[in-house]
Amino acid sequence: MSVYGRDPWGGPLEINATDSATDDDRSRNLQDFDRAALSRQLDETQQSWLLGPTEQKKKKYVDLGCIIVSRKIFVWTVSTIVVCAVLAGFITLIVKTVPRHHHKKGPPDNYTQALHKALMFFNAQKSGKLPKHNNVSWRGNSCLQDGKSGTTSSVIKDLVGGYYDAGDAIKFHFPKAFAMTMLSWSVIEYSAKYEAAGELNHVKELIKWGTDYFLKTFNSTADTITTLAAQVGTGDTSGGSTTPNDHYCWMRPEDIDYDRPVTECHSCSDLAAEMAAALAAASIVFKDNKAYSQKLIHGATTVFKFAREQRGRYSVGTEAATFYNSTSYWDEFVWGGAWMYFATGNSSYLKLATMPGLAKHAGAFWGGPFYGVMSWDNKLPGAQVLLSRLRLFLSPGYPYEEILRTFHNQTSIVMCSYLPVFTSFNRTKGGMIQLNHGAPQPLQYVVNAAFLAALYSDYLEAADTPGWYCGPHFYSVDVLREFAKTQIDYILGNNPRKMSYVVGFGDRYPKHVHHRGASIPKNKVKYNCKGGWKWRDSKKPNPNTLVGAMVAGPDKHDGFHDVRTNYNYTEPTLAGNAGLVAALVALSGDKSTRIDKNTIFSAVPPMFPTPPPPPAPWKP
Repeated sequence: MSVYGRDPWGGPLEINATDSATDDDRSRNLQDFDRAALSRQLDETQQSWLLGPTEQKKKKYVDLGCIIVSRKIFVWTVSTIVVCAVLAGFITLIVKTVPRHHHKKGPPDNYTQALHKALMFFNAQKSGKLPKHNNVSWRGNSCLQDGKSGTTSSVIKDLVGGYYDAGDAIKFHFPKAFAMTMLSWSVIEYSAKYEAAGELNHVKELIKWGTDYFLKTFNSTADTITTLAAQVGTGDTSGGSTTPNDHYCWMRPEDIDYDRPVTECHSCSDLAAEMAAALAAASIVFKDNKAYSQKLIHGATTVFKFAREQRGRYSVGTEAATFYNSTSYWDEFVWGGAWMYFATGNSSYLKLATMPGLAKHAGAFWGGPFYGVMSWDNKLPGAQVLLSRLRLFLSPGYPYEEILRTFHNQTSIVMCSYLPVFTSFNRTKGGMIQLNHGAPQPLQYVVNAAFLAALYSDYLEAADTPGWYCGPHFYSVDVLREFAKTQIDYILGNNPRKMSYVVGFGDRYPKHVHHRGASIPKNKVKYNCKGGWKWRDSKKPNPNTLVGAMVAGPDKHDGFHDVRTNYNYTEPTLAGNAGLVAALVALSGDKSTRIDKNTIFSAVPPMFPTPPPPPAPWKP
């Protein structure tokens, strides 16, 4: 029997099953075949078929399929990977098993600590029905009949609320409006710093307490008004008058039982424009609350229109001339116009604020001893800084560029005047700049200058500008910030008396603050008008600490008398504390937290009209 297969070399392959050859015979035949095959030389290819890779190649190389690598490199690579994996696992094990030590955040800087306290002063000054969490234990509801005595016009029926101005219980609306504008401005620029300090909600609540009250001082739902409340309470003691009022009497506000007349005005451009500024600035603070923001804008529009149409100074012929006399309303027109523009985006307000004639009347080109001294009476330096901001970040160009460049240059000159190298203002031996030229109550002016300097330095940094020129000399923005720091440090205790002029800050501060509520104990005893005089004249420290109050300050020789009856040293004010708060927040926290460049421009439309659409494609 034969089986046929296919021979790969051609022809059949026959295997004879009946072959009787033994295994030994076949073996001998194969050996003979091997000897015959080996008798001729094999080429390399044939050798590789028969023998496969040489032993030497096996030792030196490793075939990874796609590549052949040296065995030595392969071994080193694998060993390295294994060692790294072991080390990584070991390190991970250590990190996870060793207890972690959480580094506590360092204590807040002096400016942040002082900021917490300075804001509390406003809580202590609140009038009306107080909120549940006012956090001033010795204060309570007070003056709940303000504006309801029938002495006001039919339009103004309720003036409960707001803030008392200083150590008395009078509500002066002119400096109060300036204080609220300053607080709002500081929030708009430094909301991130307020947030970091945990005070953003607090300061916004304080602003709203003020603006809610301002909306009561005129018919804020109308488009046109003829009357504005200028003051609640009276302090006239001239001619030896013994009629009970807010200066003659020394009483806790909660115990006041005498009449508190309301002073109204019908031509008070300065007061109305400042109130418009306060409402407009606050509308930006509350822009996320659209209904309330619009309410503030409508009120601001109405009262600014009143300011422009009914010209006059609010203090003429009133007792306000004694306490808060306004010297002009032109600076309020520039200041108020700028805030109205930022709040509404209406270019008519910008045109007004940049009118050269308005700037001239406001004193922009006059110079003089109080040039650059910002206060509740002089808003021009603030307006110049505010409009310089517009030029730095938006650069609106024609027709505003010329006057904006002038304001920018004037701001630079004002900043130069603050530096100690120049002699525009004297300094005390302790280093305090005498912006009011040695007159009493200097600190309210110092804090405003410190705020403007710190803010302007932040503007320049945000605009990638390293400094500014004072004549031929170039000064770094750090110089401005250092000026602001040295002045605030003086107020916080770095002065010849080593005394902090902010109540409750540091180890040594005034204990006899000129303040009725703080000087009379809350002991369920009602002291009448004259009954409180014994507390006014007492040599003992105040029983209640008026936390955060910045007193009027030292004299031109760095001297200070901690005497309750001397208000030129020991009385705090709303306007003074607002400037302090603004300066403190500007200097507080990490320097890397910069100003908010854009929020103030939220309502401002594009400076240039949008380009027209391209023409339709050409067709034959």
